[in-house]
Amino acid sequence: MLDPFDYKEPSCPLSDGKKFYYPSADDPKGEIPVRRIIDRLDRYFEVNDVKGAGEYLRHWEREAKELCDLRGEITIQSELMGYCRKQGDEAGATAAVERGLELIERVGISGEVAGATVMLNAATVYKTFGRPREALELYEKASAIYREKLDPDDEKTAGLFNNSALALCDIGEFEKAEELFVEAAAIMATKQDGACDEAVTYVNMAHMYEAWRGAESPEIAPCLDTAWEILTSDKPARNGYFAFVCTKCSPSYRHFGQKERADRLDADAKEIYERA
Repeated sequence: MLDPFDYKEPSCPLSDGKKFYYPSADDPKGEIPVRRIIDRLDRYFEVNDVKGAGEYLRHWEREAKELCDLRGEITIQSELMGYCRKQGDEAGATAAVERGLELIERVGISGEVAGATVMLNAATVYKTFGRPREALELYEKASAIYREKLDPDDEKTAGLFNNSALALCDIGEFEKAEELFVEAAAIMATKQDGACDEAVTYVNMAHMYEAWRGAESPEIAPCLDTAWEILTSDKPARNGYFAFVCTKCSPSYRHFGQKERADRLDADAKEIYERA
């Protein structure tokens, strides 16, 4: 297990007794070590220390605020969006969304790729907690920036397509969702480390076809078979992310009556976490 930090209360001046006051985005008292933080955060997830990861993020959120490091805080809030979302913490995720969207405007990066990625993470929070139309508005804003700034086959675009498709499924726009899922899978199939995300896309498509055409839809089994072939091939590295994807996909295989495959994925994930 990773040792926890000795946490302390932030001491950045307060404007109204509740909110932090930031004099300038260009005049912080210092900067948090963003790259080192992300690397260390990955180590928490490699050993499945979810509680430690949350405490670690909250520590650096306080440090960023104490230093008035708005740019560093953007990274932390973006990570908190995903962390709280995965933990089912709607209040925490929503607070991170509100703060993150505020910060990208104040720092002036809302029209850049970094700002669009924060929008994508924020939109995924909205989608997860039953606000798909608000999610789609943010996805569209992020998409416009990605189209302008990135190559069409960038993996960030694949992530955007996949998440947008999920939100479209929630409002019954299945044909549009299908197009985006297909595009996302095609992009990730070309990436060296894209196997896990490609597999997740096919699992998502299986659920889409069930919702769209019913449990007897003939498209379901081929999607699950393709995802299985990818996950059991030598393409994905057997690391913490692979373990996470296994735990994400196994309930879907169980849902569709494929218990043996689900058990295999759970066992693979357990083995990876135990040896980390």
